[in-house]
Amino acid sequence: MGRDTGPTCRLCRREGAKLFLKGARCYTKKCSFERRPTPPGMHAVRRRKVGDYGLQLREKQKMRRVYRIGEAQFRRLFEEAERGTDVTGEHLLRLLELRFDNVVYRLGFAASRDQARQFITHGHFAINGAAVNIPSYGLKPGDVISVRDGRAELTPFKEAGEALKAANIPEWLRADAVKVQGHIVAAPRRDQMPGDFNEQLVVEYYSR
Repeated sequence: MGRDTGPTCRLCRREGAKLFLKGARCYTKKCSFERRPTPPGMHAVRRRKVGDYGLQLREKQKMRRVYRIGEAQFRRLFEEAERGTDVTGEHLLRLLELRFDNVVYRLGFAASRDQARQFITHGHFAINGAAVNIPSYGLKPGDVISVRDGRAELTPFKEAGEALKAANIPEWLRADAVKVQGHIVAAPRRDQMPGDFNEQLVVEYYSR
């Protein structure tokens, strides 16, 4: 998959919303979007009327960029959601939330999804006791995510263990700060997933 190697904060400015792509920095005054919320480019101040297609495209791009997924992989996830029996948009969000890298991020083991992806590809995590280094791996209720033996003493995970004691973990996840592991209690419901997405616009984009 091709990676976006450009300035990360530029993506937030392009979508006109904070996507929280740089972890703790996004909550400080150093956040570029706070200082300059206009779209990137020399004509950023100009405001153009956005049609239905433009709204659908921007929502699709925002969702894809938040979860740090390439276009081809995002399209495959949409097609998988479309084949399911649940509401397509809600099913798509659920598949995104249950990705391995997103769960590691939601549990507080990483400051951002990019960092979670890096930890996973470096082999720091296990699922149900077996090492897995695939960030896109789809998890399911009952799965247990843990830091592999010998890795829990690394600085990032020692800090994560302390942070977990005060972390705001989603209801569909459970975290153990002592063992530095997480458990998927159930598949997330729509009210337990991000409310700042209009997934119906994404469905309309791919249904054109």
